[in-house]
Amino acid sequence: MISVLVVDDSVVVRRLIVDALGGAENIEVVGTASNGLLAQAKIDQLKPDVITMDIEMPQMDGITAVRELRKRHKQIPVIMFSTLSAAGASATLEALSAGATDYVTKPSNTGSVEQSIKAVRDELVPKIYALAGKRRPSATPAAPTRPGAAPHRVGLPPTGPGRPPAGPPSSAPVRTAPRRSAPGGRIDILAIGSSTGGPDALTKVLSGIPADIPVPIVITQHMPPVFTKMFAERLDRSTPLRVVEAGDGMELTAGWAYVAPGDQHLVLHRRGTATLTQLSGAPPENSCRPAVDVMFRSVAALYGGSAYATVLTGMGHDGRGGAKVLRDAGAEVLAQDEATSVVWGMPGAVVGAGLADEILPLDRIAAHLVGRVKAGRSAAVAR
Repeated sequence: MISVLVVDDSVVVRRLIVDALGGAENIEVVGTASNGLLAQAKIDQLKPDVITMDIEMPQMDGITAVRELRKRHKQIPVIMFSTLSAAGASATLEALSAGATDYVTKPSNTGSVEQSIKAVRDELVPKIYALAGKRRPSATPAAPTRPGAAPHRVGLPPTGPGRPPAGPPSSAPVRTAPRRSAPGGRIDILAIGSSTGGPDALTKVLSGIPADIPVPIVITQHMPPVFTKMFAERLDRSTPLRVVEAGDGMELTAGWAYVAPGDQHLVLHRRGTATLTQLSGAPPENSCRPAVDVMFRSVAALYGGSAYATVLTGMGHDGRGGAKVLRDAGAEVLAQDEATSVVWGMPGAVVGAGLADEILPLDRIAAHLVGRVKAGRSAAVAR
């Protein structure tokens, strides 16, 4: 049974969350608190598996509560409850930087109570299953990142109704699908996909990429509107790269990163020798818009084997289909390893399908990408 502590100063919202979780299998709300200060004592008393946390609360707000929590409890997943607004997005990103694990957006005041409960249940329950599963230790070693590498121990997500698809079991050997061409050629674009845990992972990866990287970077991170703009601005301030939320008709430039906007797919097209961004309101894929698969397919169509794709932490399997298209076009694919992923759904799906050329921990990904771009360029010049 997964135990949940609900922290929110609104009686109505606390009841909404409790009711939303009430019918979920293997989830039990073990307590509630009306502010972050009261939550600290209840965390020690109840030892919950997951905490939902409001942001704006009296006595101790959610961001401060997360900072205090992380001094004593490094691993308890904390899911922030945020409003879908500029202020809410900014505060949520601050909470994620302070140590929160993920977030959900509060339902709007439109619609019935039943609709609000369903909206919260649909968004919150899968995240609880995935994040609680990550904390449960496994006795089996994970697959090595490269042939001959030492195994490491990781957690396995739970299985059963409502759980997001997991990657292959930790003990399963990693098999890479046959390639149409040998890797190692010139790289002209980096494409990155991520979801749950992605904001922190992307910040760490982009922080390790220098401003003079000779290729552009396109990014799809599962986020709603407003959040993506705030996130791009935050990345622009905190990393060496120039980072923007992608708009229609932006020409890709080396050393720049383009983040797909919330509720719009990011695709690319050519105009003469220039590559331009294009936004699409096509239906969601894998229940996502923006979807990593859409962006990956577009990159494959324009760049083929000169693209390099990376799939970071995230729930579900978005990116797996696009990774296959990229691999079939001759591109290389890297997946974040299970041990450093908040949720190993997306990268695990890529690994399980045999589509990953590399499986690396988060702290090694940036250096690998930079090295791979430089090596490919040097090899092209030598020829």
